[in-house]
Amino acid sequence: METAGAPEVRPISPDDAAAVAGFLHANLNARLSAGQWLRLLLPPWDDGSAPNHGFQLVAEEGIVGVYAAVYSRRELEGRLREVCNLAAFCVREEHRAHSVRLIRALLGQRGYVFTDFSPSGNVVAMNERLGFRHLDTSGRLALNLPRGPVPGVRVTDDPAALSRRLEGTDAEVYRDHRGAAAARHLLVEAEGSYAYLVYRRERRKRLPLFAVPLYAGGDRALLERAWPRVGTHLLRHGLPVTLAERRLLGFVPGGPGRELASNRPKMVRSKELDGATLDYLYSELVLVQW
Repeated sequence: METAGAPEVRPISPDDAAAVAGFLHANLNARLSAGQWLRLLLPPWDDGSAPNHGFQLVAEEGIVGVYAAVYSRRELEGRLREVCNLAAFCVREEHRAHSVRLIRALLGQRGYVFTDFSPSGNVVAMNERLGFRHLDTSGRLALNLPRGPVPGVRVTDDPAALSRRLEGTDAEVYRDHRGAAAARHLLVEAEGSYAYLVYRRERRKRLPLFAVPLYAGGDRALLERAWPRVGTHLLRHGLPVTLAERRLLGFVPGGPGRELASNRPKMVRSKELDGATLDYLYSELVLVQW
């Protein structure tokens, strides 16, 4: 029950997006411009079918809180499912007591698989209380080294080659994400087969030197075999290290590096899915380059 003078919870509509982006710039991360935040709220695959772009707290002085969300329809574990990705959460300190109302508004939407791929601070514990489970993020921190060619293997990020070669779900993924600010795309071809990698550049200890795979499509065995050339390609693009999750890739690169028992938390809330096959597409990880 709302108290007198309490901020109102409202869905974020496309007309609200610019004001919400300005709020996130001013209150969550000023290193990202309002324009960059706007790309989170209005993703390139948005066809107008999303019920909202999250929820906002609005008081007399304007927006005082935001929980932005990114929606998609994905085929997961053999079924078409509606997914709501919790993407950016910020409430001004004097209104923090009302934060739970934003969370209830989002999670009160029925029929969704909920994901949170960048929870931080006390949000992790809050998610656990709300029924979110941790995804397996174990893997390997692998050094990307200069290597010679692998016979018969071609590695390219050429958009024309990607558009020509990708098929089925991979082609749809590329169409939806080629305009996403943080998504980078790589094609591996050999002997009539292909592998497809979507990854992002990420900062660790303020160093933007890490490649983080977000999706692996096509022939994963080929991707594993060609990884020395993939690593060389990443190194040439200023990424000397890959944070490779075993669950996502289906393997971890060999060579110099070290094992990781876990990576940054990633979480899912669903009564039907365990999240074993989830990738990180259609989320803030492809839309915002921080």
